[in-house]
Amino acid sequence: MIQVLLFARLRDQLGTGAINLTLAAPTTVQAMRLALQQQFTEHADSLAAGQALVAINQSLCNDETMVINSGDEVALFPPMTGG
Repeated sequence: MIQVLLFARLRDQLGTGAINLTLAAPTTVQAMRLALQQQFTEHADSLAAGQALVAINQSLCNDETMVINSGDEVALFPPMTGG
């Protein structure tokens, strides 16, 4: 099982700050993202690559083939802009 933390707009849209996914670890960012999109079909676009950034163990991950291991902290959040 993998716990995915949600932040900002994603937390509001999905109505929770954390989701437990039943995926065998190790898995990939791409597989985790697909499982979330299948579970939350109405928000699939918001969870897509480029729309939801992924951090593993507090490090931004831009590689959809990056491996997620059991016990890793996984977080999703929308892209941020600043000024």
